[in-house]
Amino acid sequence: MNAQMRPILMALHNLEAPRLYEEAIRRSEGMTAAGGPLVVETGLHTGRSPKDKFIVRDALTEGSVWWDANQAMTPDDFDRLHADMRAHAQAREIFTQELQGCADPAHRVNIRVHAELAWHALFIQHLLIRRPTGTTGAEAPDFTILDLPSFKADPKRHGCRSETVIALDFSRRVALIGGTRYAGEIKKSVFTFLNFLMPARGVLPMHCAANDHARGSAIFFGLSGTGKTTLSADSSRTLIGDDEHGWSESGVFNFEGGCYAKAIRLSRELEPDIHAASERFGAVLENVALDPMTRTVDFDDDSRTENTRIAYPLEFIANASQSGMAGHPKNVVMLTCDAFGVLPPIVKLDPAQAIYHFLSGYTARVAGTETGLREPQATFSTCFGAPFMPRRPTEYGAMLRRLIETHKVDCWLLNTGWTGGGYGEGRRMPIGVTRALLKGALDGSLAKGPFRRDPHLGLSVPLAAPNVDTGLLDPASTWASRERYAQTAARLVRMFDDNFSALSPFVARDVAASAPHGD
Repeated sequence: MNAQMRPILMALHNLEAPRLYEEAIRRSEGMTAAGGPLVVETGLHTGRSPKDKFIVRDALTEGSVWWDANQAMTPDDFDRLHADMRAHAQAREIFTQELQGCADPAHRVNIRVHAELAWHALFIQHLLIRRPTGTTGAEAPDFTILDLPSFKADPKRHGCRSETVIALDFSRRVALIGGTRYAGEIKKSVFTFLNFLMPARGVLPMHCAANDHARGSAIFFGLSGTGKTTLSADSSRTLIGDDEHGWSESGVFNFEGGCYAKAIRLSRELEPDIHAASERFGAVLENVALDPMTRTVDFDDDSRTENTRIAYPLEFIANASQSGMAGHPKNVVMLTCDAFGVLPPIVKLDPAQAIYHFLSGYTARVAGTETGLREPQATFSTCFGAPFMPRRPTEYGAMLRRLIETHKVDCWLLNTGWTGGGYGEGRRMPIGVTRALLKGALDGSLAKGPFRRDPHLGLSVPLAAPNVDTGLLDPASTWASRERYAQTAARLVRMFDDNFSALSPFVARDVAASAPHGD
């Protein structure tokens, strides 16, 4: 047994979903909506708290963690925090779930989660992998999480920033989460641990969705809001997973056993699989608006937050993979939501360009999603998941390039953002166009060309695609003024250059030379 996490007193072990529902309702943690999903609110924190996340700096992590982007905690501060949180837990009933991460048996890890809230236990039961029937859960966990929303950290005593804290000790394989009801912190603590562990096993951890088909599997990198979950949930393909995967010498495998989809403006017509999952008993809906009389959900209501969420097990999706595994991908798709209206709707990337865009991790936020945001703002998150990538990004990039080149993978940059102008002037790329372009990429027809070199960005753009207006493939032609387009494109190119300047000295020359640039 893990010496650092002895049994928590008053623990309720491995309760099934109906029991966890009962406990959540009994404790007034949530309420049921029409159809049976559990609706909960996360209080002050409606998203992650990246400034409150720490990694213990010790002999194991000193030279292997990317400290430029990760905050350090001393072992002594972690010990005090751990002891105080354990003492806090002793006076409470705790829900313990014995689960697993990684669908590939060769890389499976046992994960024990101690949660103060019943709905947090239900959430992580959905998001991770249930242990096979017949196992007892008595095996020593490879990773243990103590999740106590009611615990308030003391910055002076615990070496943290505020009363909210997420602290990970990779040596002892323990994560501590306090002062937040946002369940995504549990999921992302597991992901951060696997992102540290897997490269040492020769596995590339990826913040991506994945699906499979007889023609080959595909992976979808993308930050929140770019369409990762929506586009990977394709009824003509088998869903491997929507968010976190590993790529090993054997192929791709899911780290998880469920989905955590954005719910804002969820549409039955455009996202039928996800919408259907949201209406089932077992689904957990975070911060959505609920009519108190009819108990119907209004997914268009963003009064609580834009970051409304749905958690559900993979089996809620009819075409989900039972194994969570697939062969080596034939296509890598990098999703971006370009709110400046500059990028073409799809671009084919060579391996060096693919690594440049992987390390850039570009998308754009738009006005209305954040307080004080009045115009599009470029966002760069290296590896499409910087907050969860404890190692240096170039380490992940080198692994991805080797896999792309070894398995001769086609790589694409797919823009789900704006056309005809930026946010507030142009329009969002029609999802029908995006799906048609994606279909052409995944079935191999788009790769056959022909292509043109975009004069403003230096990228390879298809000249035509089935069921797509050729005019949309040339973003400059969709603007009222080509001059204004060129000015905006030059501005976005400078943003790419400024962002990548810190990484340029540490990447291969052809990667550094792959920045978008005009002729």
